[in-house]
Formats: sequence, structure tokens, C-alpha cells
Amino acid sequence: MRARRAASVVLAAAILVGTAGCNFITPPATLLEYDPSDGVGANVGEVNVRNMLLVTVDGSRANLAMTVINRGGSGEQITFQYENASGERVDEQLFVNGGASESLGRPDEEQLFLDDIDATPGDLFPVYVQYGDEQGVEVLVPVLDDALPEYADLLPPEQTSTPSPVDGEENGDETPGTTGGDEGQNTQDDNSESGVEESGQGD
Repeated sequence: MRARRAASVVLAAAILVGTAGCNFITPPATLLEYDPSDGVGANVGEVNVRNMLLVTVDGSRANLAMTVINRGGSGEQITFQYENASGERVDEQLFVNGGASESLGRPDEEQLFLDDIDATPGDLFPVYVQYGDEQGVEVLVPVLDDALPEYADLLPPEQTSTPSPVDGEENGDETPGTTGGDEGQNTQDDNSESGVEESGQGD
């Protein structure tokens, strides 16, 4: 009888230790860093970038939306480098005070635009993040459009298109009587005077 009780105690202790050991092997999910939205994040030194995403209309210009957190004690000038459609590297910079954060993208926030790029919605666009002497990281940023209504106000302002020339104006031609100023009126006056003279000769 005592042997059975001892065996039960040993078995219960083994189960308790086995289940408790799971907490040592698998970290709690609440302690894992992850991106809760469509954007991605990156850490560079004391600077954390969260929920980075690009929103574009046609892929040639995009709005870089994100939240930048500076956990350090001093302000930092953070560089966001990308490659444009011509293969040139372009630097965009953002200053964030120490112990502060900056949210970018919305119309009522600061905005950072990437111009002359080739970024198709659905692709991942590389952006290099770095500041000071810290080792930078390349972030593959998701490219989105306004298919989702919550991103509609993140679209970059449309570029102003050049109006096409009106027929006749491209070569500097003018339409008599309309764009020629007083020339049309002078022609009518000359014709009127000619008609009066002919009537006088007939008398």
C-alpha cells in the first residue's frame, strides 16, 4: 500500500516538473517582439523603428509611414537611404529627440516621401536605416496602395501634370479676330471703308 502511494507521489511530481519546465524552454508570447500591423520594424542602437510601410499611387513616389522611437538620452539624426529608379542612392533624414518618438505619414504629421522610385504595390522595397556610428540595417518595407481604406490618407500628394498645349498655340499661331488682338477689328474696318468708297463711285 505504501509502495503505491509512493509511486503516485513520484508520478505527480514528475508531471508537475515536466509541465513547469515548459516555461523554461518556451518564452512567454507576451515577451516576443512582433509587428502587429502590415508594417515591419527594425532596431538600430537605441533607436527603434516600428510599423514601417510605403504607400504609393503608381509606384514612382511613396509615403514612408512609420513610428521612430529614440530610447537614448540625446537627440539623433537618423538616415533613411534608398535607391531610386536610376540606381542612385538617396538619403532622407529625420531628427528625433532623446527619450522621444516621432510618428510620420498622416496628413497632420510630418511626412517623408521617396521620389523617383520603382516600387510596385505588393513588393518589398529596401530601405537602409542608420545613425551616428551605429551599424545600420536594411529593412524590406512592404509597399501598399489604397486598396485598404485605412491607408487612403497615407497616399502621397499627386504630382501636378503639365497641361497639353491647345491646337495652334504650340507653334505660336493665332486665330484672326480672336487671339490677334485688334487685327481682326482692323480688317473689318478696312472692308467697311472699301464698301463706302465703291458706293460713292457708283453715284
